[in-house]
Amino acid sequence: MRKTLYRSNNRVIFGICQGLADHFDISVVWIRLGLVGISLLTGFFPFPVFYVIAALIIKPEPENLRQEEPSPFYEEDYYETDVSPRTLSLRRLKNRFDAIESRIRRMENYVTNKSYDWERRFNSGE
Repeated sequence: MRKTLYRSNNRVIFGICQGLADHFDISVVWIRLGLVGISLLTGFFPFPVFYVIAALIIKPEPENLRQEEPSPFYEEDYYETDVSPRTLSLRRLKNRFDAIESRIRRMENYVTNKSYDWERRFNSGE
């Protein structure tokens, strides 16, 4: 299954680098270093122009696009029985905090959405 290229909502400037990193499934650091290297080699002029063009062409990531949930810790524990107890506990904590963070992001995306503000105003009678 091929991923669609979107501008990321979790962005620094326009979300182009994060969107490329998500699309190619690599770290955003490598994308940013590559773009800085290209801008140094080309003399800084074409890079901002192409970056703005990419920001205009690439669609933003939909708000309702479901993020992959981390696998439940009990599935990992079942298959990896030779892991030390400390590592296992840390992995459980990390998975639990990842799940909490993804829930908070979904709530933040819903509350910060422009349609939420209009719906709230409409229902309150302002």
